[in-house]
Amino acid sequence: MVALIVLAVIVVLVVIVVAKSVALVPQAEAAVIERLGRYQRTVSGQLTLLVPFVDKVRAKVDLRERVVSFPPQPVITQDNLTLNIDTVVYFQVTNPQAAVYEINNYIVGVEQLTTTTLRNVVGGMTLEETLTSRDSINGQLRGVLDEATGRWGLRVARVELKSIDPPPSIQESMEKQMKADREKRAMILTAEGTRESAIKTAEGAKQSQILAAEGAKQAAILDAEGERQSRILRAQGERAAKYLQAQGQAKAIEKVFAAIKAGKPTPELLAYQYLQTLPQMAQGDANKVWLVPSDFGDALKGFAKTLGAPGDDGVFRYEPSSDDDTAGPVDDSEEVADWFESRTDPAVARAVAAAEADAKKPVASPLATDPLGISAGQHAGQPLVPNPEPEGELPG
Repeated sequence: MVALIVLAVIVVLVVIVVAKSVALVPQAEAAVIERLGRYQRTVSGQLTLLVPFVDKVRAKVDLRERVVSFPPQPVITQDNLTLNIDTVVYFQVTNPQAAVYEINNYIVGVEQLTTTTLRNVVGGMTLEETLTSRDSINGQLRGVLDEATGRWGLRVARVELKSIDPPPSIQESMEKQMKADREKRAMILTAEGTRESAIKTAEGAKQSQILAAEGAKQAAILDAEGERQSRILRAQGERAAKYLQAQGQAKAIEKVFAAIKAGKPTPELLAYQYLQTLPQMAQGDANKVWLVPSDFGDALKGFAKTLGAPGDDGVFRYEPSSDDDTAGPVDDSEEVADWFESRTDPAVARAVAAAEADAKKPVASPLATDPLGISAGQHAGQPLVPNPEPEGELPG
């Protein structure tokens, strides 16, 4: 029985010795080992054998980067405003021995150091600078913390300001200021828009008036040119019409004279024609009394003697001379050929083409038809001179 008790005690001692002799340190952790109360070594990520009751693990330190968020801290700015600032610190243990032996609790040390450094940095800045200088504050905090925690075996990677909360009264004032600034910018933008709109409208009206004036000018020029060409063509048409009328009258006189020659009138016929004409002469408003001279017959006899020769019966009759048979109508077709020209004047054609290009719409040429009613396409380039009718004698 005593032997069993002794065996059990030996087994327990062996288990305790084995437990004290072996230490398993996971990866990303470091174990600080002491021997007889003094620092021996630092191991990480391995199975470590210890001398029982001589070596012991003082502490295990996490080597991964840690993120620690500290509660809001009241900070007074340069303009005597109290702000509540939350901070987040990213740090990593690089020297486990220093983290164990140089400071009792490095997390508390980092928190207190962050708070004091933040108060020093923000205390020299105004509220507006604090709200707009987060990056500057983060950089200053990181520099101070990294330098101070270096002897603790820590490396501060980043420091971020999580939130900056001004007092409620200040927040209300800031909201009012922001609202006023937005309204101011809105009014400025509205005024700028109105100004630009007015300028654009004025520019458009100016361009419209300029174009209208140019159009009126071109229209007046074209109207004047058209009136000028119209008058010229009307005068040319009247000249051609008078010429044709004169030719018609000449032809009529020629035909009448030929008929008279062919009829060989006697004094009795002339007297009869005179008597036929007297009523027409008396139809005038200014003609009141007509007197036939007593020697009217003697006058007709003298006229007949002058124009004719006595026949076998003693009556004077008209005898044409030899020059009358050879004389013919005067041919002046070459001189008046251009009077009947119906082609368009090149200068007028160019002016019309320019007007069409400016107006962007077809414009009918005013010379499409000449004043005589003859189409330009029918007689273009051909002088309009009437051919004389063949001469002939009217029947007696």
